[in-house]
Amino acid sequence: MGQQEKVSTSLAGAVSEEISASLTGVDAELDRRYPGDPGTRQPVHTVYVPGNLFDAGTIRSWGDQALAALDEHAPDAATFGAVLGLSDELAEDVYGRVRAKLEREPIEDLRVDFEDGYGGADEDADAARAARIICEAYGDLSAAPYMGIRMKCMEAAVRDRGIRTTDVFLTGLMENGGLPDGLVLTLPKVTYPEQVSAFVRLLEAFEKAHGLEDGRLGFEIQIETSQSILAADGTAAVARMIDAAEGRAAGLHYGTFDYSACLGVSAAYQASDHPAADHAKAIMQVAAAGTGVRVSDGSTNVLPVGSTAHVHEAWRLHYGLTRRALARAYYQGWDMHPGHIPTRYAAVFAFYREGFRAAAKRLSAYANHAGGDVMDEPATAKALSSYLLRGIDCGALDTGEVDALTGLTRADLDRFAAPRRGDLTAQAQ
Repeated sequence: MGQQEKVSTSLAGAVSEEISASLTGVDAELDRRYPGDPGTRQPVHTVYVPGNLFDAGTIRSWGDQALAALDEHAPDAATFGAVLGLSDELAEDVYGRVRAKLEREPIEDLRVDFEDGYGGADEDADAARAARIICEAYGDLSAAPYMGIRMKCMEAAVRDRGIRTTDVFLTGLMENGGLPDGLVLTLPKVTYPEQVSAFVRLLEAFEKAHGLEDGRLGFEIQIETSQSILAADGTAAVARMIDAAEGRAAGLHYGTFDYSACLGVSAAYQASDHPAADHAKAIMQVAAAGTGVRVSDGSTNVLPVGSTAHVHEAWRLHYGLTRRALARAYYQGWDMHPGHIPTRYAAVFAFYREGFRAAAKRLSAYANHAGGDVMDEPATAKALSSYLLRGIDCGALDTGEVDALTGLTRADLDRFAAPRRGDLTAQAQ
C-alpha cells in the first residue's frame, strides 16, 4: 500500500457549526416545502363523468365501448399499428396489452363531475348516490384505483353549492363504509390562493366533525385561469396555491379549454399543444417540482366517433398529443370519451415499451457500477427507476421482464426512485 496522504485544514470546527446553525431554518423549509415525490402510483389519466349520468356500470361501460371501438375501427394489431405509425412488432405487443387493459382496468382515475359537465336537477341526491356507488365499488373490487368528485369552485356565485355537494358526498362516504384509500377531490377554477385556503378550512372542519386524522383529505387544484399562473403582483400564483394547500395538494390539473378561452385563444386553436398551454404547464411543472404535487395535462375535444376515417384521424391526434405530453413529463391527462381510452393506453404503453430496454440497461449499469456508453448520475438513476415503475404500474411493463433486465427488485426500484433528502448528494460524492 502507498503512503497515506497527509490532510490539512485551515478552519476551526466552529466555522462549520456556525454555518450549519445559520441554515437550520432553511433546512427545515426544504424539508417542509420539497419533500419529494410520494412514491405512490400516479394514474395515466382522469376520466370525467357527469354526476347525473354516473352509475354502478359506468366503468365497465367505458371499457366495453372502448373495446367496441377497436372491434369496429381497428379489429387487429396491424390496422391499429398502421393508424398510429407503430412497427409491426410494437403494434402486436401494444394492441394485446391495450385490449387486456380494457378488460381488466379500463379506467385508472374517475371523477364524478358536479361542475361544467353536470346537468342534473337534484345535486344533493346525485352526490349522495355517487358516494354510495363508489363505496360499493371499492367493496366489490369493481372500482377504479382512484375515484372522487369535482365540485363547483369557490367563486361567490356557486360557492355554497360547491361546499354543500362536498359535504353531502363526503358524509355519504362515511355513512357507507368510510373514506376509500383511492379518494380524490378536485377543486376547479382556482384564481387566488385564498380559495385554496378556504377549501382547506372546509376539509379541516369535516375531519374534525368525524374524528378523522388531520390531513386525511387531500385534493387536486385545477388550473383554468390566467390568474392562477400569473397573479396581479407578477408572482406565480400557482406556487402560492401549493403552499396554501398546507400539504394537502396532490396534483395540479391543466384545464385546456377554460384556460385557452381565458386568454382569448380562438376555439379552433384551443389545444394542449398551443404555446399558451405549454407556457402554463411549464410554470405549473416548475412550481410543483420537488413538492410531491403532480402535474396533469388536459384533454382534447376531438371525439373519435362517426366514420372509420374520422375515428382514425381523431385517434392519431389523441395519440400524438399524449406522446408529446409524456415526453414533456406530463404523465397524466384527461380523457373525455370512451373512444379516447384505446389511444391513451396505446400511447402510454408504446412510450414505455420503446424505451424500457435502454432504461433498464442504464439503471443496471449504474446500480452495479459497470459503466457504459452513458455516464449517469444519481438524479438520472432516479428518473430511470421512476420510468420503469410507471411502466409497471400502468401495465406497459411486466415486473418479471424488468427484474430480468435490471437485476433489481421492486424495492430496489422504489429506493432509487424516491431517495431521502441528501441521498442524491451523498451518492454523487
